[in-house]
Amino acid sequence: MVIAQVSKFRRSPQSCFIKPLAQLFTCSKNMAKSKFEYVRNFETDDSCLKNCYIVVRLDGRNFHKFAEQHKFTKPNDDRALGLMTRSARSVMDELEDIAIAYGQSDEFSFVFKRTTNLFKRRASKLMTHVTSQFSSSYVFYWKEYFGDQPLLYPPGFDGRVVLYPSNRNIKDYLSWRQADCHINNLYNTVFWTLVQKGGLTTTQAEDRLKGTLAAEKNEILFSEFDINYNNEPALYKKGTTLIWEKQEETITKRTKMPDASEKEVTVTRCRRKVQAHHCDIIGEQFWAENSNILEKDDC
Repeated sequence: MVIAQVSKFRRSPQSCFIKPLAQLFTCSKNMAKSKFEYVRNFETDDSCLKNCYIVVRLDGRNFHKFAEQHKFTKPNDDRALGLMTRSARSVMDELEDIAIAYGQSDEFSFVFKRTTNLFKRRASKLMTHVTSQFSSSYVFYWKEYFGDQPLLYPPGFDGRVVLYPSNRNIKDYLSWRQADCHINNLYNTVFWTLVQKGGLTTTQAEDRLKGTLAAEKNEILFSEFDINYNNEPALYKKGTTLIWEKQEETITKRTKMPDASEKEVTVTRCRRKVQAHHCDIIGEQFWAENSNILEKDDC
């Protein structure tokens, strides 16, 4: 009698523990789910509209301060521009559904194919993946472009997602960003020339350029400093366009022959690689020469 009562007492705490724990889960054919699974219903559906180009645009956060702290050359720093392009190339290598990317200064825009189903077209997934890949690449490749100059603190980039339904719309978007590149670069070129070569303070240079048109800015450069803006590097004036291009690659590998001997064989294969261009994308020539970038409007 005593033994039986003790055994009953020992089982009781175990059954009291297992029962409420079991109530937390429901069994199904696919997987076990907890009673807390309902919180997933609070997630919003941010899937991008189908048949639209998805643009993820990144901008450097507080990059005026970042450029000052890291002593970027004014008005353009080839190291910084090269690092931006390298980081963008890393994003495209990772996400092959990006059809084209365009960058200038501290910004880069990535255009996803209108038929992409990457991450189920979720805006948050696309934006965070692009932003994180770009930011980590910027830090990772810093030494390749800045050598021994230390990275004083982590850079930040913010992102946004915009949809464009037609080829005309996406061309106009990219044209807008390139036009912005030209406007900003012309201003910055004249501004810093007045400061660095003209001896003006930044406030004086700003007052001098206030209300001036493009033709007047060009005249200041040419008449006062013998600088023809048309001769400035295309990288500064046009920005950087990244596209996929097919390239033939020749490699040599060793192949086993039927008699068990080895022989070196030359193999040529075609691979897609990201290539940078510093050219006009506002006119139609670029699009005519690269007609495979955009999908047909009736897709």
